[in-house]
Amino acid sequence: MEHWLKKTLLILALYFFDCRGEDAVNQQSGAVTAFEGGLVTLSCNFTTSSASPDLFWYIQFTRDSPQYVLRRDRYSEGANSDEFKKRFDSRLNSTFVPLTIQRLQLSDSAVYYCALRPTVTTGYTAPLKKMIV
Repeated sequence: MEHWLKKTLLILALYFFDCRGEDAVNQQSGAVTAFEGGLVTLSCNFTTSSASPDLFWYIQFTRDSPQYVLRRDRYSEGANSDEFKKRFDSRLNSTFVPLTIQRLQLSDSAVYYCALRPTVTTGYTAPLKKMIV
């Protein structure tokens, strides 16, 4: 494999619609190619009737469930998951909330989603077992 290809990241951003009346998010679709050590910004535009929307970014690695990355709102700095505090950032503007990833690593290759509501729960859930009587 070519040396430059080994250091190339493949980041996917999919359309993810979260509609509630006039609420919607729209992401760029397809692959984004970037180089290890570099910087990438993923776009997410939104429309909402809410005066104080919360915008969320999620990451989904191959064969994994989506994981919470960060939340942004208009009246605070929001919050990042501990795992994504150092290199992942976003600023909520009037109609967009881009995700910037700095010092890219090959392990950042994944699918990224933005949403207007929390879509992944992080609380403890006990496994369900079928009881045989």
